[in-house]
Amino acid sequence: MRLTSFTDYTLRTLLHLGSNRGRLVTIQEIADLHNISKNHLMKVVNELARNGVIETIRGRNGGFRLAHEPEDINIGAVVRMSESDFYMAECFDPAGSPCGLVKSCRLKGVLGDATSAYLAELDRHTLASLLPEPAPRDLPVTVTLHRKKAA
Repeated sequence: MRLTSFTDYTLRTLLHLGSNRGRLVTIQEIADLHNISKNHLMKVVNELARNGVIETIRGRNGGFRLAHEPEDINIGAVVRMSESDFYMAECFDPAGSPCGLVKSCRLKGVLGDATSAYLAELDRHTLASLLPEPAPRDLPVTVTLHRKKAA
């Protein structure tokens, strides 16, 4: 199975937002980072905002950010939201051409099970589980001062 560019850019956008929680991010920033079309990315951001995954702030200093905590954003749900379908073969598409093997074919069941397993694995993950672990904070250095003994 291969994800569409739209889903790929959706996931990249969320990963970037999850890694930059303390500030607003711009479309231009992500477009430059991944060398992708700003126009295509605008569609991604619009879809994420329309579905309540991100919030957008308009204006001169605007941008967008996650609308939920990373641990509340399920990757399986995001992929389902951004993919138009999961037709592994033409026989999955109700509008597809009829197949002469439909009565004896077992392939559709196998592919259906594989798709279900794929989505089940994605459902096990949240955005938080895909983000890099934060670097440990440096522990404060304790300095012990020794007084010179008076002679």
